[in-house]
Amino acid sequence: MSIKSFASKQFSTHLLDERRRDKARARVERERRRKGEPHRIEFFHQVDDPYSHLLAQALVKLEERYEVEVVTWLVEPPEDWAAPARALLESYSLVDARRLGEKAGLHPTAAAPPSDERVLDAQQQLVATLATPEEEGGRATLEAAVALGRALWEGKSDGAGSSGSRRGRRRTQCEASVRAALRAGTARRAELGHYLGGTCFYGGEWTWGIDRLAYLEERLTELGARRSGGAATARIPPGADAGQRAGAPTDRRGEITPIYAQPRLLEEPVPAAALETADLPDLHFFASFRSPYTWISTERVIRLAEAFGVDLRIRFVLPMVMRGLPVKRSKRVYILLDAAREARRNGVQFGPISDPVGKPVERGYSLLPWAIEQGKGIEYFRSFMTLVFSQAVDAGSDRGLRRIVEEAGLDWSEGRGYLDDPAWRKEAERNREELFDLGLWGVPSFRVGSVATWGQDRLWVLEDEYRRRLAAEPS
Repeated sequence: MSIKSFASKQFSTHLLDERRRDKARARVERERRRKGEPHRIEFFHQVDDPYSHLLAQALVKLEERYEVEVVTWLVEPPEDWAAPARALLESYSLVDARRLGEKAGLHPTAAAPPSDERVLDAQQQLVATLATPEEEGGRATLEAAVALGRALWEGKSDGAGSSGSRRGRRRTQCEASVRAALRAGTARRAELGHYLGGTCFYGGEWTWGIDRLAYLEERLTELGARRSGGAATARIPPGADAGQRAGAPTDRRGEITPIYAQPRLLEEPVPAAALETADLPDLHFFASFRSPYTWISTERVIRLAEAFGVDLRIRFVLPMVMRGLPVKRSKRVYILLDAAREARRNGVQFGPISDPVGKPVERGYSLLPWAIEQGKGIEYFRSFMTLVFSQAVDAGSDRGLRRIVEEAGLDWSEGRGYLDDPAWRKEAERNREELFDLGLWGVPSFRVGSVATWGQDRLWVLEDEYRRRLAAEPS
C-alpha cells in the first residue's frame, strides 16, 4: 500500500468512526445541560435558494414536534469554489426543488427565480424580525421566512413593508442592514464548517435540506426532546416507553414517520405483465470512481435497472478535482460524513477508504471500456467501488487493481495490456459533455429518456419515470 493510500485509509477510518461521533455527541449534550441551554438549531437561510424555502417549512413543523429553538441566519450564496458550475446549479435547483417539494407535500417553488429586487425586499423584512427578543425572534424570523418565501416563490408580493423601503436614505439603511446580516450569517456558517444555504447545524453536525432532516429528528428523539403528546417525527428506539410513542404517526411497518423520509425504492412490485410488452429506455449512470455518493448508489442503481429489465449504461467522467475544480477540506469532510450516514441508512459498507484520486482513477478507467466489451462492465464497476470504498484496496498498485479485475471475473493478464490505452479519455470527455448538456455537472447523475436527475437520493425520480411509462403503455 502506498503512503498516500495508507494516509487516506487512516484519515477515513478516524473520521467515520461511530464511537468517536457518539463521544462527541455526548460531550455536546453534557455541555448543553451544564449551561441550561435549549436544543438550539442554527438554520442558514439563503432567501433565493429554493431548498432553503423547503427547509424553512419543515423546520416550522420540527418546532411543533420537538422542544427546540431555531435560530435563523441569513446567508449569501456559496462561494465559487463551492458552486463550480453556478449557472447549472441555479437552473437545476429550480427543477429539483420543485420535484422535491411536491414529493414531500410542501409548498413548491416556482419554475423561475425571483427578481433581485424582490429578494432584497424579503431580506429586509427578515432582518427586521431579527431585532426581536431571542426566543420570540427565532419563531418570528422562521415564520416570516416561510410566509415571505411563499410569496416570493409564487411571484407575488405580500406588500408588507415594501413601499417605504424603496426611497432614499431609508432604503440605503435597509440595504446596509441586509448586507451586515448576510455577512454575519455567512461568517457564522464558515466558522462552523459549511458552505451552502438551506442547511442546519446542531450539536456539531450538519444536515442539508429536507433530505437529511430525518437524521436530526432521530437524534432529537434519542435525547428525549419530542414534545409530550406531539407527533413524533423520527424512528423511536425499541426501548421507548408508551409516552414517547403516544400520538406518533407510523407507517405500515410500525415505524415513526419523519417530516420527510427519502422514498424507499421498489416498495411496490413492478408489474411483470406490463414489462413483457414495454419498450423502456436504458438507465444512464453518470459516475466517478472517486465519488463516495456513486459508491453508495451503485447497488440500488443496479437493482433498479434489473427490476425494470433495462440496460444500465455506465457513463464515467473524471472527478471534479481532476478536472481542475477545487474541493476544499470542509467540503470533503462533509461529503464523507454525509455519505457515511447515507450508507448506513441503505445498508452499504462504507470505509475504510483508499482515495483513488489521480492515477488509481486513470488506471481504473483505462480498463472499464475493455470490461464492458467483455460483458463484465457492471461487475468490474461494482468490484472497483466495493474494494476501494469498503476495503481500502489501493487501485493505484498492480496488486490492488489485479484483485479488482479478478473479483469481477476478468483475466488480469489480458486486462493489464489496456492500462496504457488512452482511448478512455475521449469517452470520459464525451460523457462529461453530455452531462453538461443535460444541465448537470456532478455525480452520480442519471438519465432515463429525457428525464435527468442528480444525486443518490434522487433515484425515486427514475423509478417514478419508469412507472409512468409503464402506466402509459397501451394495454
